[in-house]
Formats: sequence, structure tokens, C-alpha cells
Amino acid sequence: MALSLSSSVASITSFSAYWSSYSSSTLCLNRVTRRLIWIISTKKQKQQQLLKGCKRMATSALNQERSTAPYGSWKSPITADVVAGASKRLGGTALDSHGRLIWLESRPAEAGRAVLVKEAEKLGEEPVDITPKDFAVRTVAQEYGGGAFRVSGDTVIFSNYKDQRLYQQFIDSKDSSPKPLTPDYGGPVVSYADGVFDPRFNRFVTVRENRRQSSTNATTEIVTVRLASDEIQEPEVLVGGNDFYAFPRLDPKGGRIAWIEWSHPNMPWDKTELWVGYISDNGEIYKRICIAGSDPTVVESPTEPKWSSSGELYFITDRKSGFWNLHKWVEYDNKVVSVYSLDAEFSRPLWVFGINSYEFIKSHEGKSLIACCYRKKGRSYLGILDDVQGTISLLDIPFTDIDNITSTECYLYVEGASATHPSSVAKVTLDEPKSKAVEFKIIWSSSPDCLKYKSYFSLPEFIEFPTEVPGQTAYAYFYPPSNPDYQAGQEEKPPLLLRSHGGPTAETRALLNLNIQYWTSRGWAVVDVNYGGSTGYGREYRDRLLGTWGIVDVNDCCSCAKFLVDTGKVDGERLCITGGSAGGYTTLAALAFRNPFKAGASLYGVADLNLLRAETHKFESHYIDNLVGSEKDYFERSPMNFVDKFSCPIILFQGLEDKVVPPDQARKIYQALKEKGLPVALVEYEGEQHGFRKAENIKFTLEQQMVFFARLVGHFKVADEITPIRIDNVD
Repeated sequence: MALSLSSSVASITSFSAYWSSYSSSTLCLNRVTRRLIWIISTKKQKQQQLLKGCKRMATSALNQERSTAPYGSWKSPITADVVAGASKRLGGTALDSHGRLIWLESRPAEAGRAVLVKEAEKLGEEPVDITPKDFAVRTVAQEYGGGAFRVSGDTVIFSNYKDQRLYQQFIDSKDSSPKPLTPDYGGPVVSYADGVFDPRFNRFVTVRENRRQSSTNATTEIVTVRLASDEIQEPEVLVGGNDFYAFPRLDPKGGRIAWIEWSHPNMPWDKTELWVGYISDNGEIYKRICIAGSDPTVVESPTEPKWSSSGELYFITDRKSGFWNLHKWVEYDNKVVSVYSLDAEFSRPLWVFGINSYEFIKSHEGKSLIACCYRKKGRSYLGILDDVQGTISLLDIPFTDIDNITSTECYLYVEGASATHPSSVAKVTLDEPKSKAVEFKIIWSSSPDCLKYKSYFSLPEFIEFPTEVPGQTAYAYFYPPSNPDYQAGQEEKPPLLLRSHGGPTAETRALLNLNIQYWTSRGWAVVDVNYGGSTGYGREYRDRLLGTWGIVDVNDCCSCAKFLVDTGKVDGERLCITGGSAGGYTTLAALAFRNPFKAGASLYGVADLNLLRAETHKFESHYIDNLVGSEKDYFERSPMNFVDKFSCPIILFQGLEDKVVPPDQARKIYQALKEKGLPVALVEYEGEQHGFRKAENIKFTLEQQMVFFARLVGHFKVADEITPIRIDNVD
């Protein structure tokens, strides 16, 4: 830097003398300008050469310090224990009467138990558990749950996992023992979700799923639960008759209620209806109006209705543009108007209850505004929307992935993450006009200690790759191998693990996932694919999978792997694929019907589409009819029916209490592959459902995938001490 500075001073001195000799003549201006440009250009070239030289020296020094070892064999401090311990999940946020944050977290170290936790009162103090040790806050409504609790003042109402009953608990009371509100039916056969307080009638309005008559064809209704009664009473039905309900939301005066409903064969992202009911003095609905979704000429799926403080009804729908955008109902002439239009998604698919993508706030001057988040081309944005002006001010915060928002007068509590932030809750302080973020502070983190591994993190590259359809592209996140202690030989390319997300109507996101970093820090490349049919890119992209599940997703995953091989990023002879649930189906289908992958891992994946249709729960019982098509398609796209086409090793992981994809699926494909003579292994977990929540099972699954691929595809020895399970037809 000293040499560069000296040369700059010399250049300036030279130019000053040059200028003085010509200052008496304006005709020399062009010559002066050319001289100035030459000096600046020369200086810039010297600086660039100096920087390149420094970079070469730094790279050379770094490479000299690194050990050379094959990709996949690198040692990493991001162990399976670290990954399993960092797998806390967030189940929602709320605020108590003092403005303190309350959140729901599930803990792998406690077998996945979900606990309500209150923010510490003073700086330096620890957060306080609200949920007693013999309770767990979780609902299994629609199997995937969500919306398991609601807070009003110092009262919380929650669903208890063991018996699925609703309980009331006073947060600040000395006697904070939960009190049951709903009947005991002798087992967890009735579930509740997505409830709200109704102060007008001192009751709780909630969605109820009743499985007493049938576990596969439950009755779903909106019911009311009395809060003042000393005796537990049967909830009363407020709205019923359709297949599914969500988002019961009362206006500020309790005179109107909005809700979302839909019927088979639709899923809530295909076609739903938004209704408003008018409530009489005895608490019943005496009149109802369909606000959106009933017009057969308009394809839309309204979601997230919410009343403003002035009693206006807002909601999100994807009418016309195909993107979930904010709209408003004008009651006096029963019209729906757009609040803000953008080719971006302001909501996400309703797999779980309790989604909250926007909040009403007020500026210092009392101006009504909307805090909202949206996704566009693989990234989330947080903004403040002025719907009167039709403008949105984006807030500059570190999160690039955002889920839910909770608000107070001066703060936003934002659930989010980024490539260097794990799933977290941040307190975002706004300025008085509510147009800028002036402070960003992490309140809760799924993995507070993970940043000490930051030097090992692989940062994702958003890639757009060509599909098999001419002119069409799909999207993915590519994570290259990354470890400051190791490098591979110059001629070697890394093995690839391709991840196929579940759903399939879902989206993988570029957030810090230690599961991925476990692989990349050991020398693997990882790619997370958002195949056609994924969410986050609008209805047209989402609808690519209609009638083509098992084709479009498989083709896109294969195209992505080919793209990475063709661009020289990965080794084409060491391609592996993994996925859970629907992603497990894509994995099995890719291995059965295509041949780029050399091995695969299916986590609670689907092997037989007909069996899935016959055995799955009500919420998804008609889902795959839209995704597959005819009986012939069901047969021809089921990997189970074409075992003879499998040609590479497969490892399967399955929870024995899974009601979405029953264990028979994994057992049948395992037995068939074993009889064919292919290398295959099956791991079954007691007490696990659809997705693994226990730390020991998360750890075991990760380690066994790694060593399975290393033994059969990678041609390297893993650095970790892992005892491999027995592989049939190998050991």
C-alpha cells in the first residue's frame, strides 16, 4: 500500500506541474484531459496488478497451510452431534401483555418435545419455560399441525400433544398449572388448531379435526370453546359442512368472522374460498357471504384473511397474476381490490396452520401501514407497505429468508434466516416513520453456537438451469465444498449430493442448514433443487407438476445434475440423490426410471402411489390425484412396480408411527431390492412419525447416509469414527 500511495503522490505532483505550464491557454484543455486519463489509467493498472499479486500470495500461503486429501474424506468440526443438537424448530411467536416475546420451540434433546418459552425480563437473564415438564405444545390437526397456541394478555391456550386437548394457562399467575378446556375422549382423537380469542362472548374460536368416527376421513369444523364455565363442555359448531377450514379471524368488535374453506379434490394452494359471517347477539352466524374463490371463471386460492383495527378485511390471493398478492374487501359494494401488485409471493402454501406473513402497524403520526414479507426469485424481502400511496419501503436486514411476522408499536419480531444465520427470531426496531430498520437483534436461534463454525460454511449460489423442455428453466441452490483446513487434488472433482425437497408443493430455501454444511465441510458438493411444481415462483411454475409428478420433478433433478457436470463443478461418476417424503419418492423414481445417479437415500419416501392413496390421511387423500392422473399413471410411476429397473445402492429410513407414508412402503421396496441382489439397507425408528424429531435419530440418519455413500460410491474413507450398519448383498 505504501508503494501505491507514493506513486499516486508522484503522479499528482507531475500533473500539477503539467497544469501550471498550460494554465494560460484554454486551447490545451484536451491535452490536459488526455494526460489526466493516462495518469489515472496507469495508476489503476498498477493497483490491479498489486492486488492480483497479493491475492496470488495469499492463495499460495493458504494452500500451503491446507492439507491435500480426497473430496469427502475431510475432517470437520460440524459433526452429526452438532447437527442434531442444532435442530430446534420454531413453532410460532406471540407477545404477552408486557410486550415480551413468547415462542414455541421443539427440542431434539427432549425427544422433540415442544415448549412455550418467554423472553427474559432483564438483559442478561435467561428465557423462562412456560410449559410444565409433563406437557408438550403440539397439534396433529391435518397431520402436519401448526397454530398450536394463542396468547391474549397473560393467558395462553394451547394444544397438548399427548391427549390433543385444549388447555388454558395463566402465564404470570403463581399457580400456572394448565386447565383443560375440551373433553377427554379417551385418546388423542380430536385435535384443535389456529384458534383466536372471542372477548365478546368469552370463548375461543378454533378449527377442530374430529377423528372419533374415522381416522382417515375426519370431520373438520370451526367450533367455539367456552372459557368461563367451571365444567368442561362439548364445543359448539360455528361453521361446518365443507371438507377443510382454516384462518377463523374475528373483526375488532366481534361482529364478523372471516375464514378460509376448501373441498376435495383441491389442496389449499389450488382453490379455496374466503367467507365472511355476521354474528348475532347469541353468538351464532346469521348471514354469510363468499368474498373470493366462488367465481368459476377466476382461478385463485385466497389465504391469510385479517381485519385491520378499523374493521377492513385484508387477505392474500393469486387471482389474475398467479402470484399471492395483498388484496382488500370493500364491504359496501362487495368488491375485491388489489392492495399491491408484484410478481412475487406474499404468502406460502398452507401445509401447516398459523401462517402470518403480514401485520398492521402505525407510524408515529398514526398513519396505518402494513409490515409484510414476500419472496422473489429465491429470496425473501421485508417491507413496509403504504396501501394508500401504493408504495413499499424495503427494510435492510440480514435475513434473506423470512416466514412469519409479529408486531408491536415500535418493533417487528421476524422469523427468518440467511446463508449465515440459522433459523432465528430477530427484533427489528423501526424509525418513527416506520420506513427504516434502525436496529436488528437476534432474540432466539435454533443454533446459537453454530457461528463458531462460520469459516467452514459453504455459501449457496442461486442457479437457473435448462430443463428438458426447450426454453424452460428451473432453479436450485448450489453449495460447493468448503473447509479452510483441506483442499483436494487439482484434477479431482467433488462428489455431488442432490437434495429433492418434500411436499412436493413446497420450496427449499437458502438458509443456513447445518445438515448441508455437514456434507460440504467434508468435501461434498450439495445442490438443493426447486424443481417445477415448487412454490415461491408463482402459480404457473407451481402448476408444472399437475398430472406430471414423477416426471417433471425427476427430469428437473436429472437436468440439474447434468448441468453441474457439464459446467465442471462436480464428478459425473459420483452423483448421489436424497430426499424425504415426496422428495423420497422423487429419489426412488429417479433411481428407477433414470440413470445419472449412482446411489440414493430415501427418508420416509413413497414407493407405491396406489398404496399412498389408499392409506394416507384425509388432508392429502386426493392430493396425488391432481399430481398423477389415471390409474395407468399410478402404476407406471410407482417405483415399487419396476424393481427390475433399479441398478444402484439404496438406503431407506422410516418412522414406525408415520401416518402420511406408512412403514409398509419402505419395507416392500427394501424386500424387493434385497431379493434382486442390490446393495440395500433399511433403518426403522420406534416412536418417530413423518419426519425425525429425536436427536439420536437425526444423528444416526446423517452418519449412515454419509458412510453408505462413501463405501459404495465415493471411493474414500470418511474421517469420522462411524460404525456402518449392515448392507444387504454387500456385508
